[in-house]
Amino acid sequence: MDLAGVLLGLCWLLGASSPAAGEFAPALEPREWNFPGDHAAHPSYRLEWWYYTGHLETPAGQTFGYQLTFFRVGLRPGPVQRTSRWAFHTVYFAHLALTDERRRQFRYAERAERGALGLAGAKEERYRVWIGDWWVELRGQTHHLHAATPKWGLDLRLTPLKPPVLHGTQGLSQKGEGMGQATYYYSLTRLRTAGHLTVDGQKWPVKGLSWMDHEFGSGQLAPEQVGWDWFSLQLNDGTEVMLYLMRRKDGTVDPYSHGTFVFPDGTTRPLPWGDYRVERLATWRSARSGATYPARWRLRVPSVGLEVTVIPTVAAQELITTRSTGVTYWEGSVRVQGTRQGRRVQGVGYVELTGYAEPLTTP
Repeated sequence: MDLAGVLLGLCWLLGASSPAAGEFAPALEPREWNFPGDHAAHPSYRLEWWYYTGHLETPAGQTFGYQLTFFRVGLRPGPVQRTSRWAFHTVYFAHLALTDERRRQFRYAERAERGALGLAGAKEERYRVWIGDWWVELRGQTHHLHAATPKWGLDLRLTPLKPPVLHGTQGLSQKGEGMGQATYYYSLTRLRTAGHLTVDGQKWPVKGLSWMDHEFGSGQLAPEQVGWDWFSLQLNDGTEVMLYLMRRKDGTVDPYSHGTFVFPDGTTRPLPWGDYRVERLATWRSARSGATYPARWRLRVPSVGLEVTVIPTVAAQELITTRSTGVTYWEGSVRVQGTRQGRRVQGVGYVELTGYAEPLTTP
């Protein structure tokens, strides 16, 4: 994430039990950004994730949503003392998901691997992250994504149409009132996308629109925080919206929740909590996990004249990641319709819902 990443919850699970936890760098102050260099790994921070979502269309008009996320979790800082080729200080996870919007089908896959023997890694000197034959890397200005299972997968090229968007205070995204309860967070909110999609033996050329989030930090959720609702919306008037609600145990929203509105020219407006409203209009209950998730929303951002309804393309877009991060969450493609400044708009997006199956702060 997104907030896009479910590893803030995993960080809590690892938490202070890691003997070297205090040696990772905290996210405390705004930083100087350098692109494209900052697309690469930042191993002085415990947690990092690279998150891609998007909407693809085949020449025949079939539409799909996709998610590909790589997570890096540092177990101890500094270079590993290699007494063995298997020695490692970092683990990597990846989630891959595909939503067939016409057939209303959802499928996902996951991976986990140690950072040893070249099995997985994230380079510092240039942007390349991989687990086995799943990878993402930067070639020139283009992001190349490749991930596949025996029955389905994707190979995509993503070209940014806008500069990176820094969230929070110059990219310092505060998630709670405690020192270090923050990440460094930016997005590429509009990426022209082309490539190929393979499903059940059929390979199609596809084109579409994608979104990329990159976050890194060393903090953890506050004890009273149980999860979040996160939204990324791309509208047909050339604007984008990112916003999230950090939820507390008592049912209230943490005032450190925030968002960003992106204008067609790439300029931005910060959205502190209170500048937007999210109303839940429906719910969906998972037969697999038993969790009940919000399933339709009305979003209002009065400062930019935005009022839209957000509707999942498929109800069942839940990931139960028992073989990787161990987190159960809903992450799915949505459609958007409504008005901005009195004019009709529509668009696409992704929503991430965590902490509904169980609180992320429960060890």
